Amino acid sequence: MFNSDTWFPKWGDIPTAIGLLSRLPLKVDTQQALARGAHPSWAFGLAGAVIGALAALVAWMGLVLGLPNLAIGLLVVGTTAWITGAIHHDGLADSLDGLWGGWSPKQRLDIMKDSHIGVYGVVGLICILGLQAALYGQLATQSLWPILGVMALSRAMIVPLMTALPNARGKGLSASVGRPPTQTAIMAVVLGGAIAALSGAWPALIGAPLGALAVATIAKRKIGGQTGDILGASQQCAETCALIGLIALL
Repeated sequence: MFNSDTWFPKWGDIPTAIGLLSRLPLKVDTQQALARGAHPSWAFGLAGAVIGALAALVAWMGLVLGLPNLAIGLLVVGTTAWITGAIHHDGLADSLDGLWGGWSPKQRLDIMKDSHIGVYGVVGLICILGLQAALYGQLATQSLWPILGVMALSRAMIVPLMTALPNARGKGLSASVGRPPTQTAIMAVVLGGAIAALSGAWPALIGAPLGALAVATIAKRKIGGQTGDILGASQQCAETCALIGLIALL
């Protein structure tokens, strides 16, 4: 049994989720947000949809100006990084450096905590961002709506990882927020999936979970769980795999 008064979604969770995943200037009740812990994560998909809407608006402007596909894709990627403060990109780079640069779980976690970026992080970011830009550029010429679905679903996929995997470090933002209950994870995935389907991004329902699962499997084997960096990496991989599925199947 669970306390429905604690778990049940609240309207205040939405600005909390947007404030956590972006730098958009929203007023957040800090005391309530701290009291809610990981429960507002059910709204991560909604936060992703807001980010995606702004990115789609920039893509539309690029289309109106007649920019090349790759330029439009780069605008989408750059806009997303700016809105979010590149938190997920930072997590991807740190995760790549740590997971492949260390020989033991402790060493890997220490590398991931280091503020410097290594060769794995640099190469990984170049490849992922370049691939995303190319795919977003092609997608924008077909339809802008799926951009919302991809960004919503990829952020919703963070929540089941928080639920399924223990925190590997025991401290940091991910640890302080806590692990959302199963009900919260289910709601996050269902909501993110619904946004993806309604936006026409239904192939993302295949790609996004595969991308997040791959990161979760590697993290579990190499460091015994998840960290904030791993969650960021899972979002980026889920987003990229969702885009690949979209372009391949649409």
